[in-house]
Amino acid sequence: MRLITLEDVRKNPEVQNFLEIAEKQLSVRGYTEHYYRHVSLVAKNAGEILISLNHGEREVELARIAGYLHDIGNAVNRVDHAHTGAVMAYNLLVKMGMPFEEAGEIMMAIGNHDEGSGAPVSNISAALILADKSDVHRSRVRNADFSTFDIHDRVNYAVEKSRIYVDNENNAAVLSLEIDTEICPVMDYFEIFLGRMTMNRKAAEYLGMKFHLIINGTRLL
Repeated sequence: MRLITLEDVRKNPEVQNFLEIAEKQLSVRGYTEHYYRHVSLVAKNAGEILISLNHGEREVELARIAGYLHDIGNAVNRVDHAHTGAVMAYNLLVKMGMPFEEAGEIMMAIGNHDEGSGAPVSNISAALILADKSDVHRSRVRNADFSTFDIHDRVNYAVEKSRIYVDNENNAAVLSLEIDTEICPVMDYFEIFLGRMTMNRKAAEYLGMKFHLIINGTRLL
């Protein structure tokens, strides 16, 4: 049996259709970008986190696939998108020929990636959480009219650089941000992303690490 790879998933026309429908719906409803840029970055970072922790090659690839598929539930509705997307991903991957054991691991990770109902329950899910919840950046803002920005637009637009990485020397998952504080004070970041940072901390702990947040060179967590 040939193992399904991220490249197989990327090329799958059904996956492409799900992502396009999801992006259309979220755009109409005013959400930040969740399209190819976001899912590709999450896939890349989820894999790199497990590589940095010396996890096996196949587990790394499954984390990448989970990262790429984690938001396909938005094609149905933003509400409960993690749960819907988990089932969609499982059925799609099994149809592609993935063993149900692997598809189940990806289903579990996707179903637990949302801060409203999820939790780190596996290495793959923990890596997915860290990669997803750390993607805050001005390129995700759709609104072109700065005067009408809400707090989510301001916070994302204020972030000029964002990086999540593993600091093996200090045994920590580190989210490093550069924020333009004239656009958004650091306190606003915590106001809307505290739940995400709490989830990042739990995900890092699941992987045996601490979680550090660095903003403009200063460690805040």
